[in-house]
Amino acid sequence: MRRFGHARAAVTVLAAWGAFLGGGLIGAGPASGAAPQVRYAEPVEVAPGVEYQDFTITASHGEVRGHVVSADLLDPHVSMDLLHPGAVAARAPVSELADARGAVAAVNGDFFNISETQHPGVEATGAAVGPAVAAGKELKAAVPNGQRFGPALAPGTTTEDVIGLGPGRTARLDRLTLEGAVLTRDGTLPLRGFNQYALPVGGIGAYTSLWGTPSRVRATCGTDTVRGAPCTTDTYEVTVTKGIVSQVSTAPGRGAIAPDAVVLVGREAGAQALRELEPGDPVQLAHRLVAQGSGKLTFAVGGAPILRDGSALPGLDNVVAATRTSAGTGSQGHRFYVLALDGAAETSAGLTISELAGLMEDIGADSAVNLDGGGSSTLATRDPGADGVTVRNHPSGGFERPVPNAIGIFSSDEYP
Repeated sequence: MRRFGHARAAVTVLAAWGAFLGGGLIGAGPASGAAPQVRYAEPVEVAPGVEYQDFTITASHGEVRGHVVSADLLDPHVSMDLLHPGAVAARAPVSELADARGAVAAVNGDFFNISETQHPGVEATGAAVGPAVAAGKELKAAVPNGQRFGPALAPGTTTEDVIGLGPGRTARLDRLTLEGAVLTRDGTLPLRGFNQYALPVGGIGAYTSLWGTPSRVRATCGTDTVRGAPCTTDTYEVTVTKGIVSQVSTAPGRGAIAPDAVVLVGREAGAQALRELEPGDPVQLAHRLVAQGSGKLTFAVGGAPILRDGSALPGLDNVVAATRTSAGTGSQGHRFYVLALDGAAETSAGLTISELAGLMEDIGADSAVNLDGGGSSTLATRDPGADGVTVRNHPSGGFERPVPNAIGIFSSDEYP
């Protein structure tokens, strides 16, 4: 097989998937339980420190074509950030997000609130599941585990898990937990949400101008364990403008939030606490996303961990195959990989999450997350001298699905 090297040239190696999936070496003859066969094309340098490569893998459900980009974070020309449409509850195609920021490569990001079939009449927000940080700015926190869209999480992982970039331009898996409080004249109320489409039962969430315009009713639907549980009617909303309560309502509203305002939404016990506030009352808000790892993340996107410290996580699904997207880190956090498969809506081909973990390890990652797949899977790169990116994979359905965020890779020294 051929995989990315740590310089600009690729190196040829044989990877043993046998220890991971119970098969033989890549290239071994087909046999029952044999390891998937991966065939890599020659890598193409997109920009200094950034390479693109396509591959074909024959796995448990058939042959699948995929695409991968490798970024050398030790190269001073290379940088990364979260791409988003300007609001948490908004969506745009990956190519549009990449071109708006001048990225040389991009891949779709986190799972998101795509539909509300279980809550008739409730607007799907389009907001992502997990935390999001762009250019060092915290955009949102994570919804409760039971409110997540996407495949089941591996044991021990949560919606707070992210992949991102920390001090020294070092990429890592991490976990971002919301810490916050609403400070009132009568005391302090715990803050349980920040620009997220679902609040914990009994919680209070804060919504800023970063949220966007969709209705905030979805935040009061479901429970911490059952996404489709009915919406509660025990709600209350308080608008705070320049530190003073300016408006109250018995139900969550919609529409743009002023830059100098914060909207607090409460459900059950949280609603009861907010009912104590009246127009004219002073209110202050404090919140931050706290990382488990050392140093603040300047870029982070939610994702389900599948590979950590060179080992696949236990409990990964090895039955259901689908079109997948992944991001991973290698070389002690100094190399970043993004990967997307071709859409396979018309066939049974695809990879299981277990196979995806093995593939990410094969290309050089030692830690990786599963990102939104299916119709969202989109990987794009920009040819040297081109005005915009080209989508390299074939998205399911033949078109780009708008997504809430994407991972962008940049080069400050592009080829003419």
